[in-house]
Amino acid sequence: MSKLGNIGARLYRGEVGYDFIGKRKIWYGLSILITITAIVGLAVRGLHMGIEFSGGAVFTTPKTSVSASEAQHQAESAAGGHQAVVQKLGGGALRIQISGLDTKQALPVQEELAKDLNVQVKDVNTQLVGPSWGEQIANKAWLGLGIFMVLVVLYLAIAFEWRMALAALVALIHDLTITVGVYALVGFEVTPGTVIGLLTILGYSLYDTVVVFDSLKEGSKDITKQTRFTYSEIANRSINSTLVRSINTTVVALLPVAGLLFVGGGVLGAGMLNDISLALFVGLAAGAYSSIFIATPLVADLKSREPQMKALAKRVKAKRAAAAAKEANHEGPRADAEDADAEDADGAAVVGPRQQPASRNRGRGRPSGKRR
Repeated sequence: MSKLGNIGARLYRGEVGYDFIGKRKIWYGLSILITITAIVGLAVRGLHMGIEFSGGAVFTTPKTSVSASEAQHQAESAAGGHQAVVQKLGGGALRIQISGLDTKQALPVQEELAKDLNVQVKDVNTQLVGPSWGEQIANKAWLGLGIFMVLVVLYLAIAFEWRMALAALVALIHDLTITVGVYALVGFEVTPGTVIGLLTILGYSLYDTVVVFDSLKEGSKDITKQTRFTYSEIANRSINSTLVRSINTTVVALLPVAGLLFVGGGVLGAGMLNDISLALFVGLAAGAYSSIFIATPLVADLKSREPQMKALAKRVKAKRAAAAAKEANHEGPRADAEDADAEDADGAAVVGPRQQPASRNRGRGRPSGKRR
């Protein structure tokens, strides 16, 4: 068995573990700090909405020797200051997106681009995108997100309980806020691919959370009939028992997404991959974090406030105190006897054999000697 597999087995059996629940205030503080940073970035920089949402024109040029940066400068100059996004296509062609252009403005920009790029006007393909189409996509995305949230809460409330449903909802909102904030800070374009990525990460985040909740539900069955563990301790054992599984699942999911983001979008310059890959990468990492450090500790907090769980915690504490006192009382005479033996060993030599316990002679009847 590998070292990681051995650690996972020991975590599952409860032989080792980390106190996630006990340090939950640290995780809460860290999450609040990250969330505030994301909200501030969203408020200050805002989202860079793609042409599908803001409307505009898309110009596709034939092969040209002009670089993408030069084409962007020329496009923004031709469009009178409108922001342009230029992507290099295969064969040296360019795809130029300019937001905010209408039909009347598109034709002069097309002619100016053809002149600056030294190509024929008829070879520059122009496609107009109206903002109403992007608005429809946004509305449908919000509707799908709302329906998804309602169904998730109902399912978790039925399959588990309302506290777990509430904790999962908080974790999902946490993941979405961080992902959108990162988009604002990085400055990537928000496109339909971004919307797809945001909706996809909700499933991954919920999967990790449900895995831990299922283990917690199994471990807390008939919890009030025992006095070995409190609810928070069982919740912590549930996290530890599924920790390696969550890490393996997240790493395996992040590897191809990282390839799309850093290799495809960064090294190869395939900018269209950035829209969905950034949302997936940030969302997967945030989802794994929230399922371990946010959702389950929040359930433990809510559950521990119940009168039954408070009474259980008192019984567990009382039993452990009684066991500690009993152990201390048993170790007292034993420690005194050991100290006495040590004094005999370190002191003067004892003449003759030590006195044997009476039980040894009692079993022999009479002392050894000649038979009559």
